[in-house]
Amino acid sequence: MHRTAALAAVALLAVAAAVPAAAASPAPDTVAAAPAAEKPAPPRGLFLTVSGAENSWIRGVLLHCSPEPSGPHPDAVGACAALDEARGDLDLLSGDPHPCTKQYDPVTVSATGAWRGRPTAWHKTFANACELSTATGALFRF
Repeated sequence: MHRTAALAAVALLAVAAAVPAAAASPAPDTVAAAPAAEKPAPPRGLFLTVSGAENSWIRGVLLHCSPEPSGPHPDAVGACAALDEARGDLDLLSGDPHPCTKQYDPVTVSATGAWRGRPTAWHKTFANACELSTATGALFRF
């Protein structure tokens, strides 16, 4: 069985090498050049995720803060206000300080996309959901 798979892989590589590069791409005169001003727009909004220890569960939601708070986040207004206060720096969120137990049940959060047009990629692991809430407030409450 392994020999058959190896022979099939070699055959596919041989066929791929036999196709000239010119046939794989259109002729230069048929390519429509995009104007320099039309660059792809950065992704809109932030995709927020929360996952349990060893990814035993995961949930996510999309948050839009521009032009106004929206999206399926249950507290988009509060989450965007927290991001605005921190100027988009998730390490500077004021959170919601309150006492937590010392229970170790790690949760990992991430935020990817764009906040107010600025590309954002952030993730962090907290000892438990209470510590997450203390540090990030409304942002990851979904």
